[in-house]
Amino acid sequence: MIIPLPHRLNKKQYKELVAVVNEFNIKIQPIVGAERTIYAMIGDESDPRLIKRVEGLPYIDRIDRVQVPFKLMSKKSNLAKNQIKVGRKVLGQSLAIIAGPCAVDHKNKNLMLETAHALKEIGVDMLRGGVWKPRTSPYSFQGDEKSLEILLEARSQTGLPINTEIMDEEQARICVDAGVDSFQVGARNALNYRLLQQLGEMTANKNMNVLLKRSMHMGPVNEFILAAEYIAANGNPNIILCPRGTMPAIQGFRNSPDESITVLLKERTWAPVIVDPSHSVGKSVYVPNACLAAIGYGADGIVVECNLNPGKGLGDDPKQAITPDTLAPLIKDCRAMYQRSKKYLPQGS
Repeated sequence: MIIPLPHRLNKKQYKELVAVVNEFNIKIQPIVGAERTIYAMIGDESDPRLIKRVEGLPYIDRIDRVQVPFKLMSKKSNLAKNQIKVGRKVLGQSLAIIAGPCAVDHKNKNLMLETAHALKEIGVDMLRGGVWKPRTSPYSFQGDEKSLEILLEARSQTGLPINTEIMDEEQARICVDAGVDSFQVGARNALNYRLLQQLGEMTANKNMNVLLKRSMHMGPVNEFILAAEYIAANGNPNIILCPRGTMPAIQGFRNSPDESITVLLKERTWAPVIVDPSHSVGKSVYVPNACLAAIGYGADGIVVECNLNPGKGLGDDPKQAITPDTLAPLIKDCRAMYQRSKKYLPQGS
């Protein structure tokens, strides 16, 4: 990646830089941070002539070459200085709690709004709620665009930012236009590289987060990080990695809990980690312990399905959502665990 001397290149400088790298079949992707802009080289940057030409430009400080398959997500990347917030919390400095129903029921608006106010009262930092739902069966509830209006109203009433899942480019554009704060890419789309590219482009320079869930069928940890690289390489560095259980499932759990990879992610990448225990274990009675386990492994937060009345909720709420009454004391325990777990993280995490 290219580090300029000024905070960012002017139009003339940028045009000249692009002309130079294009001679070597390289593309430039600006990554806009809070304090400065860096410029990622997309392509084979091994040609020493390329390095000399770029470093010879008077407004270039240096080129940082990262010897791992993921250049931008590496801890050696300049993006490691990027701060990502969930509400008012800076991830890595304070524990973040994201909570809300599995699906926002457009026929039961009051349940969502009442749940949102209850979650605000107990100290949740961001509301989650599914507008569209990826379902295994085509006959299951798929969500409704009208639910986005309810989610936006919940944000307006509580002041809490919102997180919702998108499954295609059209849904992403609707949410960008609506000013959604955080975009969730679910397990089924975690390897949809074209969608990850599009989402990176659409949310670049917009102070919007992308919460990327780990695919149910992902293998190596690096595969997860490389999926995030697609988003960063297309302009948005505000990425949160979210383990949520993988396959094959452990009998009794919905999936195979994978919160333990948090320590591996923190060794390899600067990206914050927020674990989803609800989808991992899939049953409300197991969720509190799964939350504590995630924080024990060093997670920066949790995203939990929570509903005032899970039995009246849609999607997975009846079986895996906890109530605000359960979440309130759990948040306190998680905060205590967070302070303890930080002492035992691998050096440099």
